[in-house]
Amino acid sequence: MLKPISQPLCCGALNACLELQMHLLRWLCNPSTAAADVTQGNLVPPIVPTQIEANWLWRFLHGHKQTRLEQAKLIAAMASDEKQALLDWADRVVALANQFQPTPLPWPTALPAISAESWTAFKNLMEAFYERGLKSGVPYKSNGTPVAAGGVCYADYVKAFREVHRLNPDPDAQEVCVLCGGPLGQTPEVDHWIAKSAFPLLSVCADNLLPICGECNSTANKGEKDVHTAGSFSDWFHPYFRPGNSGIRINYVMPERTAHCVAIAIADQPKADHLDQLLNLSVRWTRKFKAEYLAKQNELFNLKQRGRGPTDLASLQNYLTDYQIAMDGTGPDYEVGQALAAAILEPSCLKAWHSELGLVT
Repeated sequence: MLKPISQPLCCGALNACLELQMHLLRWLCNPSTAAADVTQGNLVPPIVPTQIEANWLWRFLHGHKQTRLEQAKLIAAMASDEKQALLDWADRVVALANQFQPTPLPWPTALPAISAESWTAFKNLMEAFYERGLKSGVPYKSNGTPVAAGGVCYADYVKAFREVHRLNPDPDAQEVCVLCGGPLGQTPEVDHWIAKSAFPLLSVCADNLLPICGECNSTANKGEKDVHTAGSFSDWFHPYFRPGNSGIRINYVMPERTAHCVAIAIADQPKADHLDQLLNLSVRWTRKFKAEYLAKQNELFNLKQRGRGPTDLASLQNYLTDYQIAMDGTGPDYEVGQALAAAILEPSCLKAWHSELGLVT
């Protein structure tokens, strides 16, 4: 989380869609709702707030060879105690913001006490709000107002997020990943900070989504790893509720030429450590640090061979200082570059380079 992270305006649509998920779930889990009651004729206000939402929800359920409709009916067919268990679990999950308050209620680390078949139906139905619903468009304008057609879709969200977080307004400039500070890439991946496979109710939760680079989102790095410790979020950063961009920095160990993720405040070091382990930041930053270190050395050797570049210690220092100042603060890997510049400008390293380059004293 090297960069500030904020939600684009279209997140109002995602928040409204999460509410729609809960309206649907509360209806299905009402003790008086049976599988036979899950019909278009019964799916009307006030079960959901508006007819626009009711129409969209029925099309959503009735599509895809009615698979989602069968999943909804299976949930409605659960016993009353299972319905209550699922609702209690869901109410704690949607209250995600409470986990970042001083004394949060326990976060559910176990599945609700329902059958495996019911859980699979619930999981697939909730994930479909993201995989199918958001991909084609939810029934809401950017501010969350219901709309019969032209609602916010996946592409709209990604575009809006990229625009909000674009550091350089030039459309040809490289974009930066908000997590690692590296290149975002042409096709960023929308990450579910809390894995939707374990908490499918958060599949379209605005507080749980952010586009990041493919390397950060890979299974080797974040993937679907937990972002809490046995249900406790106290020692973890969160993109929106507890951002880490002002709480971490890159520290270097020059003799080893390694970079480390370090907390600015001592109390935040456990959070920095968890973020580092989650994304393998130190390993990735060290790899970039070493590559840039070697590239800068080679650049200076090539300049010397052509009779150009620094000729003594003072001009070497000036050259490297200019390199540090000229670095593009809106480009990828800026923090790694700054750590490198600070490292090689240290007197001991500067003298070593002066000697290796064979410059005059």
